[in-house]
Amino acid sequence: MSVESKSVLENVSLSNTRLRTIALYAGLYGTAALFLIPYWYMFATSFMTRDLVYAEVPYLIPWDVTLYWYEYLLTNSLIVQWTVNTVILAGITTAVVIAVDAMIAYSLTRLDWPGRRVVFAVIVASFMVPGIINLVPVYIIASELGLVNSLWGVVLPSAANPLGVFMLVQFFKDIPEELEEAARLDGFSRLRIFTHIVLPLMRSALAALGLFIFIWTWNAFVWPLLIFQSDAMYTLPIGLVTLQDNLGVTEPGVIMTSAVVASVPLLLVFLVMQRHLVRAVEMQGTTK
Repeated sequence: MSVESKSVLENVSLSNTRLRTIALYAGLYGTAALFLIPYWYMFATSFMTRDLVYAEVPYLIPWDVTLYWYEYLLTNSLIVQWTVNTVILAGITTAVVIAVDAMIAYSLTRLDWPGRRVVFAVIVASFMVPGIINLVPVYIIASELGLVNSLWGVVLPSAANPLGVFMLVQFFKDIPEELEEAARLDGFSRLRIFTHIVLPLMRSALAALGLFIFIWTWNAFVWPLLIFQSDAMYTLPIGLVTLQDNLGVTEPGVIMTSAVVASVPLLLVFLVMQRHLVRAVEMQGTTK
């Protein structure tokens, strides 16, 4: 072996650290690929012809592409109306939860009033109560208030979300009180301090909470099913289940296409909001 060949081999030789790094990335990307394969198969199946869908060998890449299943959903269901209903419901619920939970969390951390520790303890203890227990009493209250088959019948019971209050309380505690004291010296009212100083500092935390609430509301099934009584008011999870029941037979193309329609908006929302989610985790992880 020549001297030049030896020098080339020495340059490409891998140290133990580099080998561990390569193995780590290979394992991470391999695991990610395993998680992505079912989603890719769902997406690919939605564009397959009936022959490819029912083929004995599954295809990950359709060589014959069609929009038949999307056209079928558009013409044989109210999927457009269900999608609009879901977007409106998730958007309104997210806005209401953020506004109400932010005010509750601020009052628990910044305002001095008797019993606030007890109230916070009750909020934390509510995590131990299964949500299914509250269905009957909350439904009776909604029915008495005339909120059945109404959008607000789904939104209002979710307004004071214990998870959101608990999450925001932790973030509010990390905001220095000196900022509010300086603002009060400048003549700021309590409301102006809350809206112009505290909330802008909580932008990432509020965005993270909004992302969680939006996804949770988008996927909600049981409570909207109890409240909404007409097909035109159904959300996507309810509408797609009733659609499959009305078909009478299992159509993989319809099921996969409906799953794509229901999941793609959530993916887009997550891609837009992931920066704020990461920022919120960093803020909470670096606080002392």
